Amino acid sequence: MKKQINLKCSAKINLALDVTGKRTDGYHLLDSIFQTVSVYDKLEVTLTETENISLTCNFPEIPCDEKNLAYRAAKAFLEKAKIHSGVNIILEKEIPSGAGMGGGSADAAGVLFALNLLTGEKFTNAELREIGVTLGADVPFLLLGGTAHAEGIGEKLTALKTLPELPLVILKGTESISTAAAYQAIDTCPKANHPEMKIIRQAVENQDIDLLCRKCGNLFETVTNCADVEKARKALLSHGAECAVMTGSGAAVFGIFRNEEKAQACAEMVKQEFAFVRKCHTTGQAFLIE
Repeated sequence: MKKQINLKCSAKINLALDVTGKRTDGYHLLDSIFQTVSVYDKLEVTLTETENISLTCNFPEIPCDEKNLAYRAAKAFLEKAKIHSGVNIILEKEIPSGAGMGGGSADAAGVLFALNLLTGEKFTNAELREIGVTLGADVPFLLLGGTAHAEGIGEKLTALKTLPELPLVILKGTESISTAAAYQAIDTCPKANHPEMKIIRQAVENQDIDLLCRKCGNLFETVTNCADVEKARKALLSHGAECAVMTGSGAAVFGIFRNEEKAQACAEMVKQEFAFVRKCHTTGQAFLIE
């Protein structure tokens, strides 16, 4: 067995996000196009002789106990594999919290992926996703990566044709949006602007980026009352983005650009205006092993 692995875990954006219903257990049913992007949290995962799980993080406000999805992922994996071992996790976060970019879920996915390699277990990606969905709705996709159509609570995934590397700029202010509050607002919203999911999926499958930019959208923008989101949308569009869409339940906003130069120029122009500014691109990979 290997003892240690270092890897980078991709964040995600929702090229499109709709809510189609609600289960009796309170979970909402999604219809979404997920996409991994080149914004990464870094993990160092080490097997230890003890049976303890330890987690440290570069941000002191991030919990390092069972409230953390990475910690819970290690525990869930060891229980599933019936392995009596310890795990030490060092987490270096770059994916912002409260952004709708799946940071915590990416960390959980990374721990599951790393432990599968370190322990020599041969769980398939689908089997890892079965563990992942017990931790969070975004975890299965962040184990898969690339471009995918998600249904159910996010666990029913259909891999789509991977998009080319599209230049992106992602912005987030200091405000965050409560996911629970966002879903509650959806439940009580009488008029919702539902994205045209069939057309958006067709645009992805046909690699029709112009159509994708015209149609991509997020139902949660209908109920979001966040000044930072609107400011980010306006900033991206005024600096050359083909579209500007909030991801997840917020509060980060991504813009798709025609070329790297325009994206870089935008990021430079707004870097003093937002807490998080990142020029990046779409990627087909969930993880990068370092």
